[in-house]
Amino acid sequence: MRAIVQDRYGPPETLHLAEVEVPVPAADEVLVRIEAAAVNAYDWHVMRGDPRMARLSLGPAKPRARIRGRDFAGRVTAVGAQVRRLRPGDAVFGDLGEADGAFAEYACVPEKLVAQAPANLTPQQAAALPLAGVTALMGLADVGGVGPGQRVLVNGASGGVGTLAVQLAKVLGATVTAVCSTRNVDLVRSLGADRVIDYTREDFTRVGGRHDLVFDLVGNRSLAALRRAVTPTGTLVLSGGGVYREGSLLGPVWLLARGRLLAPFVRQRIAVLTTTPSRAHLDTLRGYAEAGRLTPVIDRSYPLAEVPQAIGYLEGEHARAKVVIAVAHDPAAAMENL
Repeated sequence: MRAIVQDRYGPPETLHLAEVEVPVPAADEVLVRIEAAAVNAYDWHVMRGDPRMARLSLGPAKPRARIRGRDFAGRVTAVGAQVRRLRPGDAVFGDLGEADGAFAEYACVPEKLVAQAPANLTPQQAAALPLAGVTALMGLADVGGVGPGQRVLVNGASGGVGTLAVQLAKVLGATVTAVCSTRNVDLVRSLGADRVIDYTREDFTRVGGRHDLVFDLVGNRSLAALRRAVTPTGTLVLSGGGVYREGSLLGPVWLLARGRLLAPFVRQRIAVLTTTPSRAHLDTLRGYAEAGRLTPVIDRSYPLAEVPQAIGYLEGEHARAKVVIAVAHDPAAAMENL
């Protein structure tokens, strides 16, 4: 099969298309014929080994997982002996987590990380949901406890997580203030934001008022500034991925670490979000999508061979919403693999 592989840390040029063996599912896994994948900030962090501190877990000299990519959508082609919930032919989506491997024609995935794909979404739309959608859902509902009538501010509202967070906050009944750049104001407003602040013209930490929950997805503000936008007993959720700045030791980890250190000493609640793949969250997202309450926004689509260009586009701060990968299969090769 074809896959995007990486043998050393570095820029997008370190990624290349290669032929590798089709994986064989373990007893608790399913083999998925991938139809679409999605690009996340996580992918360029792993690709570059940035921040450098992350290499302690990713691998000291190169990523331990050779094939990049987390989010996928496709069809089950084979199941392990212990799999009971899924069958060959099922349309599914999910997040491989730190195992990676979605930028490929096939991937083996633990059954517990796979959910039935939303029936009303295309494979590319479904692939855009897992990591970004679960991050948004956990930040707002699980950690933030957002409910009807609460005031929520999303910093980074036009990004992959942000466009879903705006919609989910509205689903949960909140009044939403969205922060983005000038060119994305109309997009974010179309997603249901009650107020949009253009950060190129106004500083939301000084003019936006105070909110029950501030969901920071950028990591470009100080803790003191972010706390100004939170009510005295409100919640600040930190999930800023940052952007590439020619390499760094700690990157956005420094802001997250400071948040953890300060949290016990202030009335405001400061929560550092850690997103983990979850079938239960995927099922919730599917329900919202099938009800027409959640629609992934796709900026651009690239073929599998152009994953390096897709990641380069995302990390250069040009992307809005989701960047996805369309995985085309050679019918003759597919028959041989099966």
